[in-house]
Amino acid sequence: MQAAIAEARASEAAGEVPVGAIIVSPTGEVIARGSNHVLRDSDPTAHAEIVALRSAGTALGNYRLLGCTLYSTLEPCSMCAGAILHARIARLVYAAADPKAGACGSVIAVMNHPALNHRVELVEGVLAEECGKMLTDFFRSKRT
Repeated sequence: MQAAIAEARASEAAGEVPVGAIIVSPTGEVIARGSNHVLRDSDPTAHAEIVALRSAGTALGNYRLLGCTLYSTLEPCSMCAGAILHARIARLVYAAADPKAGACGSVIAVMNHPALNHRVELVEGVLAEECGKMLTDFFRSKRT
């Protein structure tokens, strides 16, 4: 999660919402990193998780990321949750819950929906306080 936090800090330094993600292979190697690029790329799909998924697919030469773990500093939104499911990520570890757009149960339960055939092991709340504070501080500074 510390590597994902470093990506979130890079997002913030670039003026983006501080969310970061990394993807780890089944052997424990970091194969992809992602930070928000929504503003920089004028791309509404360039969330940290999507950036990392794209990079991991390229690194492995396959859109199926079997056995991989995705670490994110924020609970994924419905777009990212759908992409995580389609990529067949085995495990999702996220820090802060997202009470406005979280799709792992905070707002909607896209992840592991009973009608879908793929299941992802979920680990919630890892370093949640630190990641939540980073987001709160970022948005507080934007309002002042």
